[in-house]
Amino acid sequence: KMKPAAYQDIPSAKMPWAELASGTAIKMIAGELEAEGHVLRGPIQGLSTAPLYADVRLPANSTITLPVADTHNAFLYVFEGSLGIDDKQVPQHSAAVLADGDAVTLQSGAEGARLLLLAGRPIKEPIVQYGPFVMNTPEEINQALRDYRDGTLAG
Repeated sequence: KMKPAAYQDIPSAKMPWAELASGTAIKMIAGELEAEGHVLRGPIQGLSTAPLYADVRLPANSTITLPVADTHNAFLYVFEGSLGIDDKQVPQHSAAVLADGDAVTLQSGAEGARLLLLAGRPIKEPIVQYGPFVMNTPEEINQALRDYRDGTLAG
């Protein structure tokens, strides 16, 4: 908000897969993750919300515990196979919001699983929304509407 738009092109080669001893493979897109003694770092670093964005591929019938900072809100999206988290099943094409804690234990089914694990530090700011505009105060919404109407909305 209230900042110029930014774009960063990250080629696939900058996000290599890390193959772990357990057979789990992880591609780090943003942030840092320690798994099975390896520290994995994505090419996107240094943002104010300290995002974690990992593409995780689990082999069939496997279990792995991954750390997630207890200061972050986190969720995952399963796009191949199915996944168990704390005795709850997350089917393919489903998302799950993770509970408070500092780690998540993932169990894949017979077909294995592939998922995105995403987390970020909440910014804890007030939210005011009007149509597609989201700001912190009604005054900021009014300014955004004026900027849009006048053709000066930063972008």
